[in-house]
Amino acid sequence: MLLITPLITELERLYKGAEIDIIAEGDIGKEVFSTFFSVKNIYCLPKRGFKHPWSFLRLLSKVRKTRYDLIVDPCIGSGFSRALTRALNGTYKLGFDDKWAGSGLTHAVPEDAALRHMAHRPVNLVRWVPSPEHVDDQQYPMLDIRLTDVELAQGRQVIHELLDVPTETSMPLVVGIFGNATRAKRYPSEWWREFLDTFRAQCPQARLIEVVPMHGHSMFGAEWPGYYSTDIRRMGAVMAGMDLMITADCGVMHLAVASKVPTVGMFSVTDATVYEPYGMGSCALVTKGLTAQEVASRIVANYAQLLEHKAPAGVPWQNPPTLEQQVRM
Repeated sequence: MLLITPLITELERLYKGAEIDIIAEGDIGKEVFSTFFSVKNIYCLPKRGFKHPWSFLRLLSKVRKTRYDLIVDPCIGSGFSRALTRALNGTYKLGFDDKWAGSGLTHAVPEDAALRHMAHRPVNLVRWVPSPEHVDDQQYPMLDIRLTDVELAQGRQVIHELLDVPTETSMPLVVGIFGNATRAKRYPSEWWREFLDTFRAQCPQARLIEVVPMHGHSMFGAEWPGYYSTDIRRMGAVMAGMDLMITADCGVMHLAVASKVPTVGMFSVTDATVYEPYGMGSCALVTKGLTAQEVASRIVANYAQLLEHKAPAGVPWQNPPTLEQQVRM
C-alpha cells in the first residue's frame, strides 16, 4: 500500500479532480489513504479472499455497480489482480502485459517498460500510454501517507515525552532505530550492538529512540526510550518528528520514507534497486561485505551535515540531497 502512494499522486496530476477508488487486501489501505482527498472509496477485501468466498463476492458485487472511466492494474504477474481487473466494469483497463489478446485490458503496456523500483513501476504504467517516449522525463512522486498538521504535532509531543524534553525547549538531535525485519533481512543482535556502539561513539550528541516491532518487545533490551503502536499513522507521525531513521529493508523503512523523515535503508540480501528509499535525503546502504562498524561510519560520514549541524527545533533540514544527488552508499 505504501508503494502505491506515488501512483495516486501521479493520477491526481494527470487527471485533475478525479475521484479514485482503491481495492486492497486487508484493512491497511484505510489507514494509508485516510487523508487523501481524491480517494473516495477504499474497498478492503478479506485476506486470502478465496478462503472467505461469501465476504469476497459481496464486496466484489458492490464494486461492480460502479462503471469506472479507468481501471489500473499496477501488478505484474498477479493472477488475482488481473482477475479483479477483468471482473470490474470500466471503459479503459490498463496494465502490464506482453500479450494483448486475452489479457482483459484495453491498453496493455509491455512488461519491459516496467522499472525495477516497485514505487516507480505503476507511475511508469500510467505515463506510458499517453507518451511512451517521455516516461522518464519527470521525477517520481515520493511515498507519502500525507500526515496532517495535527498528527505531526502529536508525534513531536510524543518525542518530547519519550526524551523528557520540555516542549518549550529545542529538541536535541533525534535518531530512530528499528531493529527488526523478516528472516534473512534481520541483522543479528551482535551486529546491532557493534553498529550502535560505533554510531554512538562517532555521534555522541544523538538521542536514540527505538521503534518497537509489532511483537511488542524491544530488540535492544529496552536500553533506549521506545515507541510502540499498532497504528501505522501514529508510528509515522512519531518518526516524522525524528531527524533520521535507520532500519533494515522492511515495511517500517517504507513507512518512515512515507512519513518524510530522512531514512537509511540497510540492504543485506534483497535487491536495493527494487525497494530502495528515495527523496528527502533517504537512501539505500548495501551492507554486504561491510562490518557493522563500517556501516555506522558510512552513515555518520554521509549524513555529517545533518548530524553535526542540526537545525533548531521545528525547522526542517535545510539542504537535503536532491533526487539526482543521492548517493548509493
